Amino acid sequence: MKKIGFLSFGHWTDSPHSQVRSASDALLQSIELAVAAEELGADGAYFRVHHFARQLGSPFPLLAAIGARTSRIEIGTGVIDLRYENPLYLAEDAGAADLISGGRLQLGISRGSPEQVIEGYRYFGHLPPEGSTDADMARQHAEIFLEVLKGEGFAQPNPRPMFPNPPGLLRLEPHSPGLRERIWWGAGSRATAEWTAEMGMNLMSSTLLTEDTGVPFHQLQAEQIQRFRDAWAAAGHDRTPRVSVSRSIFPLVDDRDRAYFGASGDDADQVGFIDGGKARFGRSYAAEPDRLIEELAQDEAIAAADTLLLTIPNQLGVDYNAHVLESVVKHVAPGLGWR
Repeated sequence: MKKIGFLSFGHWTDSPHSQVRSASDALLQSIELAVAAEELGADGAYFRVHHFARQLGSPFPLLAAIGARTSRIEIGTGVIDLRYENPLYLAEDAGAADLISGGRLQLGISRGSPEQVIEGYRYFGHLPPEGSTDADMARQHAEIFLEVLKGEGFAQPNPRPMFPNPPGLLRLEPHSPGLRERIWWGAGSRATAEWTAEMGMNLMSSTLLTEDTGVPFHQLQAEQIQRFRDAWAAAGHDRTPRVSVSRSIFPLVDDRDRAYFGASGDDADQVGFIDGGKARFGRSYAAEPDRLIEELAQDEAIAAADTLLLTIPNQLGVDYNAHVLESVVKHVAPGLGWR
């Protein structure tokens, strides 16, 4: 069995060709798609977070709403950019959303990707300490976040509080037991995957790696996953970690699919540059189900992961994206032993 979820960037535009014309549309349709995904037998609803963009910027109201409307699927992010976050407030929001969902939150965090504005985190009041980088700041925020999620008291109580305090140092509330083990780090390199393991976080790997060794993307990503698991074992953690990978997968089962993706030319990796360094981008998959099964069976990274996140074209609307999810679950997953 492999968990199958969707990953939405929540794009919206007032273009007449988009089914998602406003921020309200993006949020409400995200909830509707999560409900549909649960009914169709999918396992997760995940959302990308981008600031200063016509996308999903504030995830916790959305995650809480989905948690209240669903009962089984995992809900999460892929990822929250920690350069923009107060780690203590993040812990409170995450704890509340997790409790509302009954412990189904799978929170992906990371340093983030290039943003819409230059050093946008500065507008949020976050500046890297002198001598450190924005990536260093994101990791520092992560370390604080992970520490406070343990639920241990650390704050000195007021001797004359407004309300009675429990004895000892105070922790953040609401605290959700078990959430610490459901934190994921979005790693763009093999070295970052090893750090992720050392920190005791699950691994979230997308369709982009910020390095290139000349081997196909899926093999490089499979190596990243193995190095993560080796580092996890060396760190001596007492639980089994989880690993997710993202892919664009479109079974061609009707005329709509063929119109949208039948002429797709993204069936090979691409190599480019991001943040001044060489990067490798993974291919997309679009084919008849039988051929998809053959192609996906060769993807070593998907085979190595326990969770597959399907990146969806959310601007095509709820009905079409629910159709894509159903096609993967019904026509592709059984042939690969995922169902």
